[in-house]
This record gives sequence, structure tokens and C-alpha cells, in this order.
Amino acid sequence: MKASQQTLQQVERALRKVAEKFPPSADLLLTDIHLQVKPDSGELLAFDDDMEELTRVVVEQWIDSQEENFYEAVTPILKQCIAHMRPEIDKMSILHPFSFVLIDEDRETLYDLYLVDEDEMILDTELLKGLDDELNQFLAQLLEE
Repeated sequence: MKASQQTLQQVERALRKVAEKFPPSADLLLTDIHLQVKPDSGELLAFDDDMEELTRVVVEQWIDSQEENFYEAVTPILKQCIAHMRPEIDKMSILHPFSFVLIDEDRETLYDLYLVDEDEMILDTELLKGLDDELNQFLAQLLEE
């Protein structure tokens, strides 16, 4: 799914509203940000760890989406917008580590979108895919010798 300019603006508007809820001057809170997308209504909702709604916006391009792998299709769009909004997001008064995650209707985590841990920021978990297998193979080789 290719995001229209309007879609990017709508997603960034939602992220900006989330960032406004955690201004840099506020007391630090311990929370993650949970994003939920509803393909039938096109709504993008943001929640804190207590599942209290932080904001909601309708992304017109996503209304009644017939995309076969909808969540997989919107994930790169969300990551792109988060990356673009990084200066504002990084200033949020949230204790590190924190993350943005995409959740489904049952509020189960589907994808990690953005992870911040003091000196590390991970925007793409694909970089870590297969790392466990490689480490296990390396360890097995060491133990064989």
C-alpha cells in the first residue's frame, strides 16, 4: 500500500497529538504507546499502557480497506511517520526504554514500530531477524571445538 500525502499528514497529526500529551517539561512517566488501526473505519487510535485513549484520527485511505495483509501494509507507513517525527517523539516525557507498538483489536502486539533505550533506537526489527539462529549456530560451533 502506497500512502498518500494526506495519509502521512493524518498519521503525523495523531503522533503529534500523542507527543503533546507528554511535553518535555512534564514529569517522566513509565509507559509505552500502543497504536491500533481499524481497517473498517480507518481509525488510528493511540493508547498508553493503561489502555487509556490518547488520541484518535480517521485516515481516509484506510476506510473499508480491502488490503489482504492490512496490518503488514500499514506498518511501514507508521514506521515512516514515526521516523519523520523522531525529534518530537524523543523529547516526550516518557522514561526509557519505551516503544511504539502496533496492536490488534484484541490489544495483542502485532509489531514493534519503534524502540528507544537510552543510546539505542530501533526503527526496523527486520535487522534483528534471524539473530538468535546465528548466535545459536556460533555457540554450537564453539562448543564443538
